[in-house]
Amino acid sequence: MRRTPILLATAAFALSLAGFADAAPCKDAKGKFTKCPPAAAAPAAMASAAAKAGGPNCKKGKRCGNACISMKDVCHK
Repeated sequence: MRRTPILLATAAFALSLAGFADAAPCKDAKGKFTKCPPAAAAPAAMASAAAKAGGPNCKKGKRCGNACISMKDVCHK
């Protein structure tokens, strides 16, 4: 009975640390923190395709007119 909350707490702690793995250390050669360079912009091909089509760039769903909908929904324009 006590194992479940302990396992859930351990899993939550492990998942909270997962974000630190992707963080880039912005340090100079001496080990001092410096300002990180700006993140790379999205590829121009993807950005221009959404701009030409006149709709949003949907990450998880599909485009339906000027909005994003679920992949399993049907678009009724």
